Parts: sequence; C-alpha cells; structure tokens
Amino acid sequence: MTPFIRLHPADDVVIARTQVVGGTAIESVTSRGLIPPGHKVAMRAIARGEPVRRYNQIIGFASQPIGPGEHVHVHNLNMGPDKGDFVRDYAFGADLKAGTARREATFMGIRRADGRVATRNYIGILTSVNCSATAARAIAEHFSRRTNPAALAAYPNVDGVVALTHGTGCGMAAEGLGMDILSRTLTGYATHANFAGVLVVGLGCEANQINAWLATGRLTDFVEGGNLRTFNIQDAGGTQKTVDKGIALVNEMLPRGNAVKREPCSAAHLTLGLQCGGSDGYSGVSANPALGAAVDLLVAHGGTAILSETPEIYGAEHLLTRRAVSREVGQKLVDRIHWWENYTRINDGEMNNNPSPGNKAGGLTTILEKSLGAVAKGGTTNLEAVYEYAEPVAARGFVFMDTPGYDPVSATGQVAGGANLICFTTGRGSAYGCAPSPSLKLATNSALWQRQEEDMDINCGEIVDGAASIAEMGQRIFELVLATASGQQSKSERHGYGQSEFVPWQIGAVM
Repeated sequence: MTPFIRLHPADDVVIARTQVVGGTAIESVTSRGLIPPGHKVAMRAIARGEPVRRYNQIIGFASQPIGPGEHVHVHNLNMGPDKGDFVRDYAFGADLKAGTARREATFMGIRRADGRVATRNYIGILTSVNCSATAARAIAEHFSRRTNPAALAAYPNVDGVVALTHGTGCGMAAEGLGMDILSRTLTGYATHANFAGVLVVGLGCEANQINAWLATGRLTDFVEGGNLRTFNIQDAGGTQKTVDKGIALVNEMLPRGNAVKREPCSAAHLTLGLQCGGSDGYSGVSANPALGAAVDLLVAHGGTAILSETPEIYGAEHLLTRRAVSREVGQKLVDRIHWWENYTRINDGEMNNNPSPGNKAGGLTTILEKSLGAVAKGGTTNLEAVYEYAEPVAARGFVFMDTPGYDPVSATGQVAGGANLICFTTGRGSAYGCAPSPSLKLATNSALWQRQEEDMDINCGEIVDGAASIAEMGQRIFELVLATASGQQSKSERHGYGQSEFVPWQIGAVM
C-alpha cells in the first residue's frame, strides 16, 4: 500500500494512511517533516489566500504559503477572512436519480397491534420536568436485572424498564419554540414503537403541564389503550408514594409487554439515525462512506435513513440540495442553515466553532472539511424531505432532520422522530448508547478498533488498511443493522448504555 490516500484527482492534499516521516516520496513530492496519521499533505505549492481542495471541494484557505509536501493543518489553513462565506451552487435537484427496483430484505421485528414495528421491547419512564427525575430513576431501578433480577424474571420478552430523564421542563415559557421542541420530543418517545408501554411522572406545578402536553401531542388513543400512564408527585403525596405507585403501574404494563414475539418484517420498517462523533481524518474516507453505502442499500429495500447535525453539514449542504426531490425540500435545508448562522451569531459564536480539539488532533482542520466527510453518511440517493427537530418522520428513503451537532441531543431528536436504530461512526472513540433504540458504533481506523474494541461494533478501518472496499463494508454494515434490529445486542447495550443519553434540545431563555 502507498502511505497516502488520494480521494480525488483534483485534490490539493492527500491523507496520510499511517504516520509519514520526512523525506517520504508521495507521488511527485517529498514529505517535509513528520505527518501524523489521518492528516493532510500538500501536493502542490499553495499561495496565501488560495482555496484548498479535498473531495474536490473547498475545505478552507491557506493562511500562509504552503509548500509541496508540507503538513496542512490549523497552522496554515483556515476558513479565510470571510469565514467560509463563498458562493455555493445549490443547484436544487440537479443530481436526482431515477428510482430503482425495490428489494426485499427482512428482519425479525416486533409488530404492534396498530401496525408499528419495533426493534426492541422496553417499558419507558419519562418525566415532564427535571424535578421528577429522581423518582423516575428509582422506579426503573426497582426493575433492574442487575440489582433486582426477580422483578423481571417472569417477563423474558421485555428488554428492560428504562428511565429517560432530562434537565428542563420548567424555568421556561409555557409556549414558544423551547416548549414546542420539548413537547415534540416527549411525544415521539411516548409513542415510539420500541416502547410496549410508557409511564410519565411529573411534579405538578411545572411549566410543562402533563395535561397540556397530552392535548398538544394528541395522545388520547395511547392513554385510553393503556400504553401511556401519567401522574404527578404532588398528587401522589410525596417521593416514596410516587415510587410505589410507579412500580405498581409498571407491573400492570409488564404482562402485555411480555406478550410479544418476533416475526419476519420488511426492512422498510427500519428507520436508521445517522451519527458521527469524535471524527478524525479517516471519517470521510472509511466509516462515513461505508455507512453511506449501507444507507443506499436500506433505501433500496424501502427503509429510511435520517441524516442530522446541521452545524456539521455546514459548507457541504450544496451536495444535499442537488439531491433534493423538489426546490421546496432543498430550500428548507438552506433555510435551516441560515437559521443556524443567525443563532450562532446572536450567541456570540460562529459556525466554525467546530471541529473539536479531538477532531483536530485526528486531522480535521475546518468545519468545511468535517462537513464534507460527514455528509458521506447519507449515501447517494435522493433527499426526500427535511424535518425540524423531533418532528415525526413520515417520508421513506433518505431524509434530513435539523439538530445540533452534539450527539446525544441529535440522536434524541432522531429517535423522537421514529428512528428505531442508530449507526454512529467515530475515529477518536465513543462510549454511547441510545435507549430505546440500539446504537451501533463504527470505527474509522484499525488503531481505534484495537484500542477500544469493547465499545466498537464494526471496524471500517479495514478500508484504510486496504483489506475491504467501501461497498463490501457497506454490505457488512447493512447485514449488522438487520441482525441488530432482529434482537442481537450492540456493544453499548451489553454495557448498559442508553438511559443517561436522553438529552432533548434545550433552546430559549431559562428563567
């Protein structure tokens, strides 16, 4: 293997496959000094202010002259004086593809009475406000298979009882964007197919009143069907009485929750949330495009994939608008980008507050470079729809949901929208799970896989090593998705991740 990776013939840089020492021949140039693995090497002389290309796309501008063979990173590449505000050709719909013949893969899913299909079978305990979080966790702890195995011994088909608590619900306006987002998020979880039943515990005097939420979410059918139960600590008479009442209500839900069986279901019932965290210079080379290949397979089988993390597609959004099925869909994505530009500006920030220190250590220099690698997770099919945070995803195929880049917040929105499985690529390492939807973690490089294999589900570093192609790895990811949806535990599930990672997007004034 060559010691570098060239992604496009027109690129100004190549990527070091392993650590490159000074004097190494790289095509027609010679490396100058030590180049860490995953980092960029200049393939030509680049004048100050000139754009620098990777993926045949602009990833930044030279902040000083760069010689052939030099390391290209934060010391000589930045967003430029205009912070990346250069013209992008949105070309709405220019790259639309014709439909292909439908394929029919299946997985062993759990079919609910109303037709929804689950990949897991939990009882969930949600809270309307942070004030009821301790009581909710105490209820769930009673049913812990680790500390009280007898509680669920008679219910082997129930995956567990999980408490998903949060830090808001009061100290906020009872109406407005912040409450709308919280309400949508809680509604999405309360009606998620992976929950056989849900209990919501409130305090009683909070801004997020349970009765108002039930009305806003149109949850009457779930309440009347017994799938959703609610009450407040103040009405119950205190903490211990709340815990006792909660335990009794969960015990009422368990027999019906256990009365399920897995059966063959079409892959069209899978909705996959796409995440990347702790990215590195290999993310856009291995795991992200491999996940994109798996997404293309899922879409061909009628399934749905949700790309998100709007601040981390910034500078690459034009690659998505070209795939939009209509100008309206493409424009909605652009409008969300503009919203974020304003949002960061009024909070004294900027869109290039990313990459993180870990991303930079792994070889990523600007948000433009990070975004161009991140969008590869979305594959190559048409962009069918754009959703706001935690909105129910009704379209089939590849869609986008507007979320922050912070992974727990982003994935929470995707699950609220209906994602019943998450795929999470990482190059620096991640420890993450997402109840009630299983989360698969994809390592971008073999060094990470060897170091943190207990948390990684698949090693996409084989692409960098030359041992597998993107298409081959995409097929392996797709097969792992089907197996996991059928009940095979992910690494994060084995470790017990998932309850603490429920983080609704908190936006607006805290009062």
